[in-house]
Amino acid sequence: MLKKLLGKFQYNAPVILTYSLLALCTLVLNYITNGWTNRYLFSVYRTKFYSPMQWFRSFSYVLGHANYAHFINNFTVILLVGPMLEEKYGSKPLMKMMAVTAFVTGLIQVIFFPRVALLGASGIAFMLILLSSFANFRRGKIPVTLILVALIFLSGEIISGIRNPHDNISQMGHIAGGICGTLFGWAITKPKDEQEN
Repeated sequence: MLKKLLGKFQYNAPVILTYSLLALCTLVLNYITNGWTNRYLFSVYRTKFYSPMQWFRSFSYVLGHANYAHFINNFTVILLVGPMLEEKYGSKPLMKMMAVTAFVTGLIQVIFFPRVALLGASGIAFMLILLSSFANFRRGKIPVTLILVALIFLSGEIISGIRNPHDNISQMGHIAGGICGTLFGWAITKPKDEQEN
């Protein structure tokens, strides 16, 4: 009976669900280690560029979160938007987009903010938000949803960064993630009229 019940569940978005579960495990591990894992494994900051840990943290920081509220804020968006995008673009392409976004955002952090550690999935969340605005993209048209999402989310981050530059929120990470999502949307979204032929 348990097997039959478990058979009703569908692991419908393997990349998004696995990412969410790994981030949740990382959060629990951070509590158990009293913050050690976030400091040394799941935050990106400048060390030596030839250090293997520098390169590992350039990707792993998107699993770390400061606390449960930070985790929930990011993964509410990721779990709402991510499965739809994974279905539209496929698991492998979405995983590549997430990895590129993590690396680009981490690299910007290390180059321009070397003394500040960055952790969290907000860059990925913003990438997914902007990428989702290409859902009904048509050839030769600019999606109005893209403009509205960019205005609402990215302008809010710019204003917030100017007003509260020391609020422990990486507006740069949000903006970089949003730019990555926009570039991915333009580069890989097949316009609607092409799909109909």
